Amino acid sequence: MKLNRALNVKDIAAKYNAKLIGKEDNLIGSINEIHKLQEDSITFVDHPKYFEKVLASKALVILINQELSCPKGKTLLVVANPFEVYNQLALDYRPFIPSSAMISPLAEIGEATILQPNVFVGNYVKIGKNCLIHPNVTIYDYSEIGDNVIIHANTTIGSDAYYFHKKGEQYEKMHTIGRAIIENDVEIGSSCSIDSGVSGDTIIGAGTKLDSQVHVGHGVVIGKNCLLCAQVAIAGKSSIGDKVILYGKVGVSKDINIGEEAVVLASSNVDKDLPARGTYFGSPAINARDKWKEMAIVRMLPKMWGRIVFRD
Repeated sequence: MKLNRALNVKDIAAKYNAKLIGKEDNLIGSINEIHKLQEDSITFVDHPKYFEKVLASKALVILINQELSCPKGKTLLVVANPFEVYNQLALDYRPFIPSSAMISPLAEIGEATILQPNVFVGNYVKIGKNCLIHPNVTIYDYSEIGDNVIIHANTTIGSDAYYFHKKGEQYEKMHTIGRAIIENDVEIGSSCSIDSGVSGDTIIGAGTKLDSQVHVGHGVVIGKNCLLCAQVAIAGKSSIGDKVILYGKVGVSKDINIGEEAVVLASSNVDKDLPARGTYFGSPAINARDKWKEMAIVRMLPKMWGRIVFRD
């Protein structure tokens, strides 16, 4: 999340009683978890397994729980609980604001947009022109919706990221500071759920159409003119290229990239990246022709089994 004003690293160190190692005059311009880092980001790491990765990342300032050698140009802030400090920073700059009305007075709604009864529009939401929002749609704070968008009944836009930090035997919620962005000419079916990004944005590209009961996880980026059929579920931080078709009940695991114009057939599960312009099927999804050949051989096995002669 980009900050509306830069933070001096010495001020953060003083506020949270952190030991400062490295450059003392860095200015923080964004708060981001590891998957969405920018060159002016502050982030956190609290497990030795990830120290090397985070220290070598684009992060400018790193909250950490061990005193280590600081890479040139960066700043380490050593604190006992880096996650808690990160979460508090996120809460400070994107606090929860209770709503007092179904349509927040802080929202911006474009010309000729229609909101049907019982639509909820949160604080700082932006909705473009000529949109049609059907009954019982919920649009969380800071979400942005373009022009000519249709959203059907009971859909939720911008709900919290499903993202938790394990601490001992429990899971602590990471405060969501990302947004959900719906671009122009998108249509979203009924009872869909579109999560916000943890610190970046979830984006549904222009012209994309979602059927009913589709789930789009935190930080997912969907390209332009895609078709997502009923009960598709896309886990967090995945990327879907332009003109992709995901047929009914396709499941996409986290951190997956699907290339442009790919087609994934119904009830498939995607557990690894898929190249562009292919057709895929199965669980796990592979090239559809290869999967059909595999299934044909499996169907032949009972007949083949009867011809097998076992010898001592």
